[in-house]
Amino acid sequence: MKNIYPLKDIEAVKELLIASKATIAVAESVTSGQLQAAFSQAENARQFFQGGITAYNVGQKCRLLRVEPVHALDCNGVSEQVAEEMARHVADVFCSQFGVGVTGYATPVPEKGVLKPFAFYSVYGPQGILRTVRLDAPPAEALDVQLFYVERIVTALRTILRPDQE
Repeated sequence: MKNIYPLKDIEAVKELLIASKATIAVAESVTSGQLQAAFSQAENARQFFQGGITAYNVGQKCRLLRVEPVHALDCNGVSEQVAEEMARHVADVFCSQFGVGVTGYATPVPEKGVLKPFAFYSVYGPQGILRTVRLDAPPAEALDVQLFYVERIVTALRTILRPDQE
């Protein structure tokens, strides 16, 4: 079976984290565990990948990742703030130096006013929030949208961890 994850960039992230003796954890919603699966494909993933949480609804984001509930309910759990809280708290939960949070939509949800898929991801590190970005996905099947987000996040991590290579 063909590997569907961006392994070149994952290997680069792995090497950068291991070289700095750092680890990473992820909190996912819209990507439904695809980011965790991608990191698990790296050789010797246990040396840098602490694990992750897939919190698919607002209640679990608030309970497990200390996302502020009033704001989360107001935005259906999808905002820059929610992604940042997810990234910060997953790093804390897993005792990692870095955390990634990603939340959004993989398909349109017209009843919520979401006509095109989009997501927010945030990267947390020792200096605090390092980057928060909105990703607008091209029209595609849900899995392809999730993989689009994973690819963009992993590529961004490579540049965040090694800014001289941007």
